Amino acid sequence: MRLLRLKKNEDFSEVIRTGKSYVSHLIVLYVKKVDDASPCRVGFSVGKKVGSAVRRNYYKRVLREIVRLHAPRIRPGFDCVVIARPAIQKATFAEVEHHLLTLFARARVLAKEDER
Repeated sequence: MRLLRLKKNEDFSEVIRTGKSYVSHLIVLYVKKVDDASPCRVGFSVGKKVGSAVRRNYYKRVLREIVRLHAPRIRPGFDCVVIARPAIQKATFAEVEHHLLTLFARARVLAKEDER
């Protein structure tokens, strides 16, 4: 399944303003239900509290890779914004993956095994 990226500032603002939030100490996930036929779009944001531009870009790549690895399980019809919190700097890839998948599951964005 193809995942598209949220890139426009107004798309980010719309999801954050009208979507539902799910929070862990590493990540905040905003999810907005959209048209069922449209593929899931995901945007990534890492604030300046996380570190230098190099570190922020690294964490965006980590989050993108986690979403890419689990893309077949992500249901269409959602716009999502993933925001990294400063605590992500001390977490391993596996911990970040666990937290992000837990938030996706709580938001009911992940398909169950039999739905694929």
